[in-house]
Amino acid sequence: MTKLANSNAAWWIFAICIVFVYFYGLNMPLVGPDEPRYAQVAREMFERGDWISPTLGGFDWFEKPALLYWLQIVGYKLFGINEFAARFGSALFGLGTVASMWVFGRFSNLKSQKTESVEFANWLALIAATTLGILVFAHGASFDIIVTFPLTASLVGFFVSDRALLDQKRQKTLGLVAFYLFAGLAVLAKGLIGIIFPFATVFVYFVFSRRWPSKQFLFSLVWGTCLLIAVAAVWNLPMYLRHGWKFIDEFYIQHHFQRYTSNKYQHLQPFYFYFWVLPLMTLPWLPFFFASIWRWTKELFNRKNTETPNPEANIRPLQLFALAWVAVPLLFFSISGSKLPGYILPALPGAVALTGIYVFEFARRSAKRCALVFTVASVMLIAVLVLVTFIVPKYADRESVKRLVEAADNAGYTSSKVVNLQNISHNAEFYAADRLVRETDGKQKRFDDPKELATYVSNSEAPVLVLTPTEKAVSLTGDKCFLANPIADNGDLAILTLLKPSVPCS
Repeated sequence: MTKLANSNAAWWIFAICIVFVYFYGLNMPLVGPDEPRYAQVAREMFERGDWISPTLGGFDWFEKPALLYWLQIVGYKLFGINEFAARFGSALFGLGTVASMWVFGRFSNLKSQKTESVEFANWLALIAATTLGILVFAHGASFDIIVTFPLTASLVGFFVSDRALLDQKRQKTLGLVAFYLFAGLAVLAKGLIGIIFPFATVFVYFVFSRRWPSKQFLFSLVWGTCLLIAVAAVWNLPMYLRHGWKFIDEFYIQHHFQRYTSNKYQHLQPFYFYFWVLPLMTLPWLPFFFASIWRWTKELFNRKNTETPNPEANIRPLQLFALAWVAVPLLFFSISGSKLPGYILPALPGAVALTGIYVFEFARRSAKRCALVFTVASVMLIAVLVLVTFIVPKYADRESVKRLVEAADNAGYTSSKVVNLQNISHNAEFYAADRLVRETDGKQKRFDDPKELATYVSNSEAPVLVLTPTEKAVSLTGDKCFLANPIADNGDLAILTLLKPSVPCS
């Protein structure tokens, strides 16, 4: 290995750079339909001083559990109500995922010598930190990275316990405590997959290993399940006591079972969707990932014994566990009737583990190979900085209504109601909070007929702000049913003020 790979100072410099990159650019406008809604739900909970009941626009919002909202509330307390605060927890949990992978490498007993275990842990953490999927979702205010960290920590806890030597009772016990504790936290992050994924992965691992669980693990199912339930009950129990069957129906039946078994929420994709999404998330390590899959698959079918006396014996359990880690979410979500790219993120640490073994052995063979891996990691971090500085803000500006609402506020329309014409801007949930016109069920009202909108404007004493596609804005300015004044547009949507005309619309 090169001096760089063996230098503690070099690794610490990389660690500092990684932390900087993960917190850089979090202040960009919120984009997409989810980020603004989640940030607004947390803001309403924060402003009410309520850590239990999620609401959106004052209406119950039981789609997701509370862990992301809690992190955003803490962010609002520390940094004020802004985009950085809304994404702060995601960046923190992204780094938590990286740290978990370091622990995975350090205590996986890959090699008998401590120095080589630390070295492998450093490489594994570096690969995890510079993997596209973790980098992207750690910069977004969404639940995917929020559930990925506790699931990763839970599975790492189990594997550390499983691989601990007989005289390492404390390590075995702490690993099992982490397994159940973080599984409970994963339930608070995304629901029942916090239970399904850890236990299913462990089960598949034992099947791949062709051995029975240890007595200690079987015994831990008693006290560990109680610990898991106790953690999950921190939010689920008060929610049930406060909202009763409505909570069970909306959160568990509709947003768990119906979302999984149907296309109710319009996220239909083919069965093979995640078989190309997951590999893309491993960029820039995709070639190493494919090479590791090819190598480990051949070994899986070629070896008859799971434990052999050769020098690489300790690699085998790690390989099998990583394969199980990838296989469970991949199969689970491929069968699902609802598919979004972020759903598969919990499988990515398993893919990183497989890749990490291959990269570790690749890099240690020569100084040139080691330098190549460091260069790839460095280029990835620099690329993220460049994208977040020069490219992504332009995309975010087009996807967000932040600038439009600010322009209207600067024009003096700070208290005007905001309506949607021939579109629904979920992005406005955060930037036009408390001003959106809603249906009786809490959803944003969409006006498709200009005459219906004209009736609403004629009954309003104050000017009304309308968000509409830019091509529609031109026709509004010439509509006799309105006194329409354009304020700003972002290339996709325009915002205008609407006043009722002095002469009634014919």
